Amino acid sequence: MTASTPRSAIQTTRWLAVGSLIGLIAVGLAWEMVVAPLRPGGSWWALKVLPLALPLAGLLKNRMYTYRWVSLLVWLYFTEGVVRATSGEAGASTLMAVLQTALCLVLFVACAMHVRIRLKAAGKEAVAADAAAAAAAAEARVQPAAPRNPEALP
Repeated sequence: MTASTPRSAIQTTRWLAVGSLIGLIAVGLAWEMVVAPLRPGGSWWALKVLPLALPLAGLLKNRMYTYRWVSLLVWLYFTEGVVRATSGEAGASTLMAVLQTALCLVLFVACAMHVRIRLKAAGKEAVAADAAAAAAAAEARVQPAAPRNPEALP
């Protein structure tokens, strides 16, 4: 594996994650406002896409922490898609539910692969540096505070 291979794989998974997240936002809005709203004229369920808008900036900034928690958040939308796809609703609603479910799977796989590739590319040195930093932080918490100088008190 060359040095450019992880870099291109990281970019690919990054754009897959961003694209599927934007797709989930668009599907959620279209589903609840136009295609198959729960009530005629749209419903307040369109607000369900607001939590999906929060991680968009973190994914665009390539923040590892965002990829990790988005891979957990996406399962809420996956569950909704599966439940609504199998609930016996009308054809358009079922189609949107299946589309949402597929986008959730793409987003999860893209986030998981992105994190895995970046950690592997960081190598053992980065893992050792993280362990050393954690050990230093733990040691700093354990060390007692320096004794106060009684002569400096008024």
